[in-house]
Amino acid sequence: MNTINYDDVSAELHTIGDYLRFAASQFNQAELYFGHGTDNAWDEAISLVMFALDLPEELTDQVMTCRLINDEKQKVLSFIEQRIVEEIPAAYITNQAKFANLPFYVDERVLVPRSPIAELIEQRFSPFLDERLDAMEKDDNYTPLRILDLCTGSGCIAIACATYLPGSEVDALDLSLDALNVAQINIENHGLIEQVIPIQSDVFSGIEGQTYDLIVTNPPYVDQEDIDSLPVEFTHEPEMGLGCGEDGLDIVRKILAQGADHLNEQGVLICEVGNSQIHLEACFPDVPFNWLSFERGGHGVFMLTKAQLVQFF
Repeated sequence: MNTINYDDVSAELHTIGDYLRFAASQFNQAELYFGHGTDNAWDEAISLVMFALDLPEELTDQVMTCRLINDEKQKVLSFIEQRIVEEIPAAYITNQAKFANLPFYVDERVLVPRSPIAELIEQRFSPFLDERLDAMEKDDNYTPLRILDLCTGSGCIAIACATYLPGSEVDALDLSLDALNVAQINIENHGLIEQVIPIQSDVFSGIEGQTYDLIVTNPPYVDQEDIDSLPVEFTHEPEMGLGCGEDGLDIVRKILAQGADHLNEQGVLICEVGNSQIHLEACFPDVPFNWLSFERGGHGVFMLTKAQLVQFF
């Protein structure tokens, strides 16, 4: 469906429930791809329709039967049409995304947050930081936890780390000034300008001599084969945030080679490589990558200690 006849549709649809059902049906018929905050047409419909109406997403019976006025109908239908015709992720239409249960501003300068690392942050990276956090809680004068979010994009990982680990200092690095400008918006929105510091850096180039207790990174890692077959929705995202060489590991290799220099003695590296896990294991068959599991789904995230990075890289 290329266009929506507003007059015909709005004459037949009246309630929020009507428009949610209509949107979900249209999304399914258009065979859209879902993977930027939602994974199905119904949830995508909720995010768009309720945003258009400036309402929370809790769907009670009372909300579902609320009738829309004509201006509201036009706005909802225009969002539905934009999602279908442009195949643009809903998060770019609403400029809103959730990560680790926190709200973030997003636009096409950054990837839409969706990393399973959110689950690790909510768990305060247990058990990897337990000893360090225990020491901080027992001694008010203990050195703050230092965290590096490498390839920060929207700043979602850095900001979530600062929120769930309030005794931390977080540096948020990215090569893209556009991405750092979006990260700055989110840092200010969350009131963390003294705790989260955005820094332009090509991998580690901008933090020479700095060391951290935790390096956490969701770098570009999509291999060329996957880049060539991505759904249209991904073409709206900045390509430099997705692809990274034939096997997707150009930046990951730099992180592995230089990471130990930027970790404290008991520090750890947590890195997402997604589907490129198979390439990483093939390149480094002797490295004992600790592949992490997630209750809410997700894969391709490993943990290595500083000692392991020194030993193998």
